[in-house]
Amino acid sequence: MMITRLGYPPSLKQDITDNLHGTQVPDPYRWLEDDNAADTKAWVAAQNKVTFHYLDQIPERARLRERLTKLWNFERYGIPFKQGGRYFFSKNDGLQNQSVLYVADALDAPPRMLLDPNKLSSDGTIALSGYRISEDGNLMAYGLSISGSDWNEWKVRDVRTGADLSDHLKWVKFSGASWTKDGKGFFYSRYDAPKEGDALKGVNKFQKLYFHQLGTPQSDDVLIYERRDQPDWGFSGSVTDDGRFLIITIWQGTDPRNRIYYRDLTRPDAPVVKLLDDYDADYKFVDNDGGVFWFYTDLKAPRGRVIAIDTANPGPANWKEVIPQAAETLKGVNLLGDQFICTYLKDARGQVRRFARDGKPLGEVALPGLGSVGGFGGRRTDTETFYSFTSFTTPGTIYRYDVTTGASSVFRAPQVDFDSARYETKQVFYTSKDGTRVPMFLTHRKGLKLDGTNPTYLYGYGGFNIPQTPGFSVSMAVWLELGGVYAVANLRGGGEYGEDWHQAGTKLKKQNVFDDFIAAAEWLIAKKYTQPSRLAIAGGSNGGLLVGACLTQRPDLFGVALPAVGVMDMLRFHKFTIGWAWTSDYGSADNAAEFKALHAYSPYHNLRPGVRYPATLVTTADHDDRVVPAHSFKFAARLQECQSTLGAPVLIRIETKAGHGAGKPTAKLIEEAADKLGFVVRALNISLDD
Repeated sequence: MMITRLGYPPSLKQDITDNLHGTQVPDPYRWLEDDNAADTKAWVAAQNKVTFHYLDQIPERARLRERLTKLWNFERYGIPFKQGGRYFFSKNDGLQNQSVLYVADALDAPPRMLLDPNKLSSDGTIALSGYRISEDGNLMAYGLSISGSDWNEWKVRDVRTGADLSDHLKWVKFSGASWTKDGKGFFYSRYDAPKEGDALKGVNKFQKLYFHQLGTPQSDDVLIYERRDQPDWGFSGSVTDDGRFLIITIWQGTDPRNRIYYRDLTRPDAPVVKLLDDYDADYKFVDNDGGVFWFYTDLKAPRGRVIAIDTANPGPANWKEVIPQAAETLKGVNLLGDQFICTYLKDARGQVRRFARDGKPLGEVALPGLGSVGGFGGRRTDTETFYSFTSFTTPGTIYRYDVTTGASSVFRAPQVDFDSARYETKQVFYTSKDGTRVPMFLTHRKGLKLDGTNPTYLYGYGGFNIPQTPGFSVSMAVWLELGGVYAVANLRGGGEYGEDWHQAGTKLKKQNVFDDFIAAAEWLIAKKYTQPSRLAIAGGSNGGLLVGACLTQRPDLFGVALPAVGVMDMLRFHKFTIGWAWTSDYGSADNAAEFKALHAYSPYHNLRPGVRYPATLVTTADHDDRVVPAHSFKFAARLQECQSTLGAPVLIRIETKAGHGAGKPTAKLIEEAADKLGFVVRALNISLDD
């Protein structure tokens, strides 16, 4: 049977039904999972044709693109760091597709270009995915992502000459690089090469930790650690600053719990020692003093603390608590100038506190206001570091911080064509369905009238212990200029209040996340900020799932839905690439109880024919090997089939030569933002001339 309605391309329905724990589950659009099939490619082309024809008819789109382009055109600096006497930092002049990496011999010395990814492709689709500088500052290992894929290729560049060496590593994914102190090589992790045609959808298992010696082919790399009995284990190898130890962090999917092993690099025959092997908490290595290791952990402290473990007496009875759990959530720890610099979240807002090595409080680092802070990288002996501060109305400003005096000074402040003084941000708290108190940030023009007519853009995520903190968005700045309200809800499942808050939005409790988001929308309506016909909801990845679930559960509550690169088929997500890793948050359809919960909210499976769903623009990309585009394909096909004949447009925008989001060229970001805003402006009947 062919479905064709409202000018949508026909989507073939197949008679495919699975029996899952005694429940018959139809999956008529499974054929769209094969991204290499001619039928799928034809469907993608047809959908894009319809979508872009619709978007081309929106007169405001060109003006929005023009404003976005103008606003995007400002200098953006990455946070600098010092290595081997040199300073390294990234910079984007404004409209460059990719930021350029620079090096300088001193802070006030003229920088020179070290790597310009824009020269690696004509369309900016090759991105720098990561890099690591050797101890002496002379060599750089760097990773490249092509078309947004999670697969990386790693190379080595001589910092002094700018020339690449012969080293070339392939099939690297979810890995950085860590140099030995002598600079003769580095540790990294990789997978076996995938089968032909499976690179973007094949399951990623059996990661291995290797050592690469400079000047040798990848085939000669030394296998440091693997576990053939544990296909789900992944490995991250990091050399301590003193060069003595290799710290092996063992992760298992996205579960925050992990294991910590180590190896003494001063002894060629040293074994890998299992230090923390109970898989009972999250442990992050901070630094060491000889055989004494400092860790962040949430063991018996869901909001985080710092402990010291003497590897000579590693039993838990001998652990020492250095910084106890606070009322706020500890998110980052660095040891600089023999001080612990700790980054906290207080109701999703950034705070920074200093502690002596013995844990004695030394005061706070003063921040400019309500926002997010990041950085404070460096080494134990460093007396200077850098950090970035951003808010909903201010792009990231880079500060230099003097560890000795505690003084901050502006290092780089962006100049943006945006009048932030016209807008305000406040934090409110609302009550979810079960009585839980949930925070939400609201940004809008000063003097906003609460008459229920304001166009409102509600954003959420709610998963994987990831907090949603204040940050500047060019597209949302344009939204504010249109008179819109920008709301960011801090849902359960995120990391705003530690591990308890995270767990309250996982597996059988995942519905809490959707309830929190729906409650946020209801609060905005009840407080007369907006009304359903003027309310847009948006989210990406796990946030795309959020939008998909909420539009199926409460289609009456929203005027527009923008699910981006979302997890839409909750019964089969674990069958593709790294999807299996998300079962720690979602559960698995292979488990009967978890299947029941997943089936109850899976966006693809909960669409119903004849329902009037909100105007929906699904976005995905052809090289997304994180959340494979099949999720969005199947959801869009089913939503087009189910949408009421009186319903609003249901469209899917499929980006080419792009992935889950990281490394997307500026030109593509602007085009996508203009398309999304144009779609919202049309659907919510917003006038650009008001």
